[in-house]
Amino acid sequence: MISPSRDIDIIGFPMDLGANRRGVDMGPSALRIAGLEEKLTALGYRVHDQGDIVIGIKECQKIINPRLKYMDEIVRTAAILSNRVASSLDRGHLPLCIGGDHSMALGSIAGVAAHCRNQGHELGVIWLDAHADANTDDTTPSGNIHGMVAAAALGVGHPELTGIGGFSPKLAPRHFAIVGVRSIDPAEKDNIQQLGVPIYTMTDIDRRGMDAVMTEVLQRLKAVDHIHVSFDLDCVDPAVAVGVGTPVTGGLTYREAHLCMETIADHGSMHSMDVVEVNPILDIRNQSARLASDLVASGLGQRIL
Repeated sequence: MISPSRDIDIIGFPMDLGANRRGVDMGPSALRIAGLEEKLTALGYRVHDQGDIVIGIKECQKIINPRLKYMDEIVRTAAILSNRVASSLDRGHLPLCIGGDHSMALGSIAGVAAHCRNQGHELGVIWLDAHADANTDDTTPSGNIHGMVAAAALGVGHPELTGIGGFSPKLAPRHFAIVGVRSIDPAEKDNIQQLGVPIYTMTDIDRRGMDAVMTEVLQRLKAVDHIHVSFDLDCVDPAVAVGVGTPVTGGLTYREAHLCMETIADHGSMHSMDVVEVNPILDIRNQSARLASDLVASGLGQRIL
């Protein structure tokens, strides 16, 4: 097992091109204002804020393909993020990527996968999300790329999306687990079944409990060396986290979300992380960003006692 890093690189990715609703591009600022760095420093980490990757705004972009909205800029900036994530890991640091919409994970997972390939490590991904994000340009009802990222990481979808970093797929479906899902598009279900990805819906969590679900997820990933957690705040119920890009009722409670992250921390194999879809425009006094920063801290070792 790889030793956990005590150095964290924060990399901002203020992207809203992958989604319809505006505001998530301000997520990195909201997370910083919520005291993310201070909370991690209090846990004994050395935090290095790398600033934000510069991304063109929608008003300066054109939609070339309505089934792949703003793809050129998303792919361009995801490639930059991929290189920064790989460099962070090469230095022995833990990259913490803060967004922005979930299209950010095209770059973060590509960078993690490139590092793992070079080191001979096996990669696993835990995808915490209200949505499966397993659409392609053939199945998408919206053309929003943030809903295609999980499929792209597994090598399914448009070659521009799957090929970031110069190789595809980024990992095997058996090493990819989706947790907290409660909204799946009709054609997307076929993609999931064909991929054979382990998926845990809110029904599974209701029936079995978060502890049992996460224990099984981590048992499935016992053969991997490096776990990347891609945390979409909309996996939490909007009654708890109102300021998210695409809210769906019936999500994780406050304590279920923290238990999930605490269980991941106890396992000790998380070496990179995304936090996405924080939308301060829809938030109340930045409370959702504060929750997100607390959940990151739980994933990195913060405990009640």
